Amino acid sequence: MKPTALLRPLALLACTCAVTATLAAPAPAAAPAVAPAPVAFPSTYRAMPSVATVLRNATVLTGTGTRLDSADVLLLDGKIAAVGKGLAAPVGAVVVDGTGKWVTPGIIDVHSHLGVYASPGVNAHDDGNEATAPNTGQVWAEHSVWPQDPGFAAALAGGVTAMQVLPGSANLFGGRSVTLKNVPARSVQGMKFPGAPYGLKIACGENPKRVYGGKGSAPSTRMGNLAGFRAAFIDAAKYRDEWAAYERDRAKKPDATPPKRDLQNETLAGVLAGEIIVHNHCYRADEMALMLDLGREFGFRIGTFHHAVEAYKIADLLAQDRACAAMWADWWGFKMESYDGIPENVALIDAAPGGCAIVHSDSDEGIQRLNQEAAKILAHARRAGLEIAPEHAIRWLTLNAAKSLGLADRTGSLEVGKAGDVVVWNRDPFSVYALADVVLIDGALRFERGQGAREPRKPLPESDFLLGQPATASVATITNGATP
Repeated sequence: MKPTALLRPLALLACTCAVTATLAAPAPAAAPAVAPAPVAFPSTYRAMPSVATVLRNATVLTGTGTRLDSADVLLLDGKIAAVGKGLAAPVGAVVVDGTGKWVTPGIIDVHSHLGVYASPGVNAHDDGNEATAPNTGQVWAEHSVWPQDPGFAAALAGGVTAMQVLPGSANLFGGRSVTLKNVPARSVQGMKFPGAPYGLKIACGENPKRVYGGKGSAPSTRMGNLAGFRAAFIDAAKYRDEWAAYERDRAKKPDATPPKRDLQNETLAGVLAGEIIVHNHCYRADEMALMLDLGREFGFRIGTFHHAVEAYKIADLLAQDRACAAMWADWWGFKMESYDGIPENVALIDAAPGGCAIVHSDSDEGIQRLNQEAAKILAHARRAGLEIAPEHAIRWLTLNAAKSLGLADRTGSLEVGKAGDVVVWNRDPFSVYALADVVLIDGALRFERGQGAREPRKPLPESDFLLGQPATASVATITNGATP
């Protein structure tokens, strides 16, 4: 149950719930009704106008585990309207010949730092880690996102239609994440996925103990990490209870004085209320098990473990707790806690009954070819005797990712009524030769390969930063497939 007390402070930042006062009987001194609390930094995203579109005669991977050969996908008003064979197209619809091509939901990267560690990688763009205290739950990644990061367009050309941008992992509590539509905009608010839940980035293991132990302060050990988590959630629970008491008092005494707002505790209280999803940077199996215990102690769930190099050791525990694991295909060994990785990690999490496996990037380069990262996992699994069909594996990049972000009812699969976030591939997307030919977001064409900058109908978005930059003048040309 979500205490009504908590909704009031959270509404000031993230909640869309309206807060209304108890109305007194009419009297000259009656207190006025309390206006709904404003939403801070609301999304201003508006889908581009779209036209009725039918993708005809393609191999369709719906994201739900189904494969349809020689099938069609119909998009109307920015939504998936139908999936099947021989679909009737409205008069005037755009028809895309999918013969020999494959159609999938748009790729969703649940672990990106685009915008907060923008390209080019210089100190001036180092905005992902507020490494000044172990608990920086008060910071929001969106306030560091630079919409002009050229990496967004490069990711779009790789079929990425949405992503979660996270703070870094220097701190126990790194701050709030933000989910973005991969569209060009003048401000981050124009990219924000409307209604997407906030996430909270937390980190266990080597990073926080190294950063703060190196400064001669806590935490400097793994036990210090856990003590820091527990102390912070104790404070957040107290803050929640103070607001609950205020709401009870306000019902009787409209001029009751509210507690002072605390941005750090608002974020953690949102976790306790189940309104903010926990995304936990964590490598070792034993620490992931401890973090699951931490959640049970304070009454919240870990939504997704990120990196999770040893997740295969506790695949059953993760499934039991309904925790997703977002992993690389084969990164390992770059520090001690990543030493015990195996290339079958993703496949083993996926194989556990109820398991939720996701392939993520954590890289401005890897995000451009997440389909190939998933393909590597299929090859590793095959060598281990696990044959995984493409229609199943695509969920690692689409529906499972949407589930991790609390958006599985709106995107991540080609189901009627969901967002028209779609990629048309030139072949099996798990081929090393696969390229995204067409990318649609909310049914609107956002990228079409082969349409160069000289053809203004369908250009690849180009960052203002790249304009007039001789060293990068060929980037859009190469990506679009046009000749100079």
